[in-house]
Amino acid sequence: MNDAADLVRFWRQQRGMSQARLAELAGTGQAAISRIESGRDLPTLTLLDRIASALDCQLTVAFTSGSGQIPPSA
Repeated sequence: MNDAADLVRFWRQQRGMSQARLAELAGTGQAAISRIESGRDLPTLTLLDRIASALDCQLTVAFTSGSGQIPPSA
């Protein structure tokens, strides 16, 4: 599983929304949401942004090292 899959599923369920309804609001198909939630497909940032908007969430992107540490500001 991946973070995107877990978060999409979590927030969709928190909103009491079906995959079909989320897909409709995000402008994609229900099968695409299913593939994302199962970890079989990694969505583009554009699609993730549309999904976040449909879920009334903010999309935040961060780069971290394998250890999860963020390098200090330059």
